Amino acid sequence: MFFSPFFFFRGGALLTNPNGPGYHIMLPFITSYRSVQTTLQTDEIKNVPCGTSGGVMIYFDRIEVVNMLVPSAVVDIVKNYTADYDKTLIFNKIHHELNQFCSVHTLQEVYIELFDIIDENLKTALQKDLNAMAPGLTIQAVRVTKPKIPEAIRRNYELMEAEKTRLLITAQTQKVVEKEAETERKKAIIEAQKMAQVAEIHFQQKVMEKETEKKISEIEGLVYLLRIFIARATQSVLLIRHIHLILTDAAFLARERARADAEYYTAAKFAESNRLKLTPEYLELMKYQAIAANSKIYFGQDIPNMFLDNSASHPTVGHGAADSAEQLEVLSMKESLKKASKPKTTEGH
Repeated sequence: MFFSPFFFFRGGALLTNPNGPGYHIMLPFITSYRSVQTTLQTDEIKNVPCGTSGGVMIYFDRIEVVNMLVPSAVVDIVKNYTADYDKTLIFNKIHHELNQFCSVHTLQEVYIELFDIIDENLKTALQKDLNAMAPGLTIQAVRVTKPKIPEAIRRNYELMEAEKTRLLITAQTQKVVEKEAETERKKAIIEAQKMAQVAEIHFQQKVMEKETEKKISEIEGLVYLLRIFIARATQSVLLIRHIHLILTDAAFLARERARADAEYYTAAKFAESNRLKLTPEYLELMKYQAIAANSKIYFGQDIPNMFLDNSASHPTVGHGAADSAEQLEVLSMKESLKKASKPKTTEGH
């Protein structure tokens, strides 16, 4: 629970101990009292004059200082600066610091450019001095209203602000126009890019169509050449087959001719050898060999018939065409024996 302590003054002298809530006795006309607030309080300083570095006098209508006094420092501060300590430590200090600030800055800076930092500068300067002069008294915030300036200067500022506003409006209008122009330009660029892309797509499509037609024509040409090649290859295969048949027939004919020539040559040579064998001397030799081989010798006119009958009754089985020469020789020998047996039979009779 917060309360505001109060002090008694007796004969104008401060009694050292502060008094709290309760019943207290004081002597009329001799004892007086003052209440001191130890919670947050706001002091207002009104109509503070300030001269700028350019010599223009301006007035701040109201400056509010939010401060707080610590209860433990109440006795020292009241003892040193009385119960109206805020006039000495805050009001007078605000006048001093504000004039110090205005004296080094122009009207333009105080009124417009640096107005937003005036409250922070005042708070910092006040707290710095209070820390040294009155510990326990803290500044929470400082609020400064817009100062009053001479009417002529104010009108100029108003005109200047109006011009600035007009300039800002013009600048904003220009930005709007530029944005609209930029938008139109971007639209035109987008349309141009769109048309270029569409044209490129159509061009690519035509190029692809031409390439497709070219490939189709190339494929048709290749197919035509392949057909010609297949036809010529087929003709070549047929020609090769025909040549092969011709060569095969020629080889077969050559083999058969060589075989026939060989057989003819063999037969001619065999006939020539037989012709050369059938000489009187050879036949005579064969006659004597046949006689020498027989164990019996017959004489008479029927000897040839007897040999013929014996040969017919005992035919030779299993001989082929290769024994034809021997049969011829046997027949020739028989004829010769028949001729030779005739005189011998006559002699026997």
